[in-house]
Amino acid sequence: MTDLAALKESIETALADSIPATSHIAPRLAQAMRYALLGGGKRLRPLFTCVVAGTFGAPVERALAAACAVEMVHAYSLVHDDLPAMDDDNLRHGKPTVHVAFDEWTAVLVGDALLTLAFETLATMPETSAEQRLQCSLLLARAAGWQGMVAGQALDMGLAAADANVQDLATLETLHAAKTGALIRASIELGGVIAAVDTATLTSLRRIADHVGLAFQIMDDVLDVTASTETLGKPAGSDVRGNKQTFVTFLGLDAARQRAEGLMTEAHALLAALPGDTNALRALTTLAVRRTF
Repeated sequence: MTDLAALKESIETALADSIPATSHIAPRLAQAMRYALLGGGKRLRPLFTCVVAGTFGAPVERALAAACAVEMVHAYSLVHDDLPAMDDDNLRHGKPTVHVAFDEWTAVLVGDALLTLAFETLATMPETSAEQRLQCSLLLARAAGWQGMVAGQALDMGLAAADANVQDLATLETLHAAKTGALIRASIELGGVIAAVDTATLTSLRRIADHVGLAFQIMDDVLDVTASTETLGKPAGSDVRGNKQTFVTFLGLDAARQRAEGLMTEAHALLAALPGDTNALRALTTLAVRRTF
C-alpha cells in the first residue's frame, strides 16, 4: 500500500523543483510564487493524481508533473480568493495571505503566473504521449475555467454582491460541484489518464470523484464551525460572519457529518468494484473526508 506521508514528501520536492527560484526580470514575482505554492496545505489534489496513477499501474514519478499542475491551479485559486475584492482573508495555511505578505498587484500576478505555469507543466510532461498531454490539459482547463471552478466562484461572489444567499440545497451543491468539486474531479481524472485506464474505469473514477468532492466541501463547512483558526490555518467561522448558507446551515451539524460519511461510503463501494488493489485510494478518500483541517 502507498505510504501517503512519503508520497506527500515527494510531491513537496516536485513542487519546489517546478517553481522558479528567481527571475532576472521579476525576482519579487518569483519569490511570491514560491510563497504561494510552497507555503503548506493538505496536498490532497496532487495526492489523488499520484495515487490514482499508481493504483492503475503507472509509476508515481510519471504522475508528478500532472500533480504539480493541479496544485498550481489550486494555489492560484486560493491567492485570488483571498484578495480584498473576493473573500478579503488575511490568513492562509497559518501565514499571511499573499496580498498581505507582498501586495495586492503582486497577488493578482502570482495567480496569473501559477495558472499559466500549470499548463506549461502539462505540455512538457515527461514519459507521456502527446495525446495524454492534450487530454490532461483539456481536463484541467475545463475544471478550472468558466464552466468549472471560476463559474462556481462567480456564482458565489454574485450572490454576495447582491446581498443574497443560496435558497436551496440543490443550488448549493451545484455551486460547490463547480467551485470545489471540479478540481478534485480533475485531479482524479489526471491520474487515470496518466495510467491510460479504459473508458469504463475513467467513468467510475469520475463518479467516485463527485462523491469525494461533495463530501470534502461538506466537511469544510463542518470544520468552519467546529475547528479553531489555529487548527485550520485560516480564519474559522468565516461563513457565519459572511452570513453564507452552507451545508451546516441547511442540514445541521450532525446531519452534515452523516451526509459526508454516506458519500464516502458510496465512494468506497464504487472503489471496491474496480480492478486491482484500491486500498491506497480508499485510504486517501477517507483522509479527505475525516480530516481535522
